[in-house]
Amino acid sequence: GSITHCAGYRAAAVAPGVALAGLGIDAEPHEPLPDGVADAVTSAGEPEHLGGLRVAHPTVHWDRLLFSAKESVYKAWYPLTGRWLGFEDAALTIDPGGRFTARIRIDGARTDGGPPLRALDGRWLVARGLVVTAVAVPAGSSLFARPDPG
Repeated sequence: GSITHCAGYRAAAVAPGVALAGLGIDAEPHEPLPDGVADAVTSAGEPEHLGGLRVAHPTVHWDRLLFSAKESVYKAWYPLTGRWLGFEDAALTIDPGGRFTARIRIDGARTDGGPPLRALDGRWLVARGLVVTAVAVPAGSSLFARPDPG
């Protein structure tokens, strides 16, 4: 399971262990990140990717969405690995259609014996003044634990 909260919003998500090995959710206010925070949470290539998204879809606060997606990735990652995952350790590609992929840049070995976490796929939504993101790792599946493409 996973929990999240921000001003005016709280949520929890749970699933049986036979369905999901890991789950991460996050919600943030749909507004720009405070000054300097984007620099701290982006990794190589992400500022340019966000810039392209900003030009094509200027109504979305892509920096906040990236932050939220990385929070969801961490919440799914930590219970399965027992290790820290820094913002620089996950490189995100965001699809404007509501999906994202986080390529993991460090060893993704799991403590539960499942396949290593090399890339995590997630979904996102902007609605009612919020950015909401989620990552699910299916139990017994390598769908979300595919090899790093590069």
